[in-house]
Amino acid sequence: MTQADVFTFLTQQKLGVLGSIGPAGAPQAALVGIAVTRQLEIVFDTVKTSRKYPNLIARPECSFVIGGWGAGEKTVQYEGRARELAGLDLARCREVYFQAWPDGPARMTWPGIVYFAVQPAWIRFSDFDQNPPLIFEFEIASK
Repeated sequence: MTQADVFTFLTQQKLGVLGSIGPAGAPQAALVGIAVTRQLEIVFDTVKTSRKYPNLIARPECSFVIGGWGAGEKTVQYEGRARELAGLDLARCREVYFQAWPDGPARMTWPGIVYFAVQPAWIRFSDFDQNPPLIFEFEIASK
């Protein structure tokens, strides 16, 4: 198992559960459509009126659980730091997102639409379809 294998698994997934911290410090979760860059950044869109938007602006540390739906007992647990995208970074990540979500450009007309990328800090891939289970865990140094 390598980081390239994790990338391949993640690109086969369309949805992830995003965990963020609400204003009172309570955890909140949301199912989002995802795309993944070669650097294992998770890209997603949302609107500014969602709960996740102010959560990530105030506290960019977040987590994901990805997989399980149709993937057997293969999952990725993912922790990182979100950033709202702008400029060249937005163009680069939006291209990746639109490859995964061809209907994405139609949402660009939505009021308050924004895009985030999450830079990974820690990732664990687990495959409990194997006996013994395969677990691959690694940390990624921040930029």
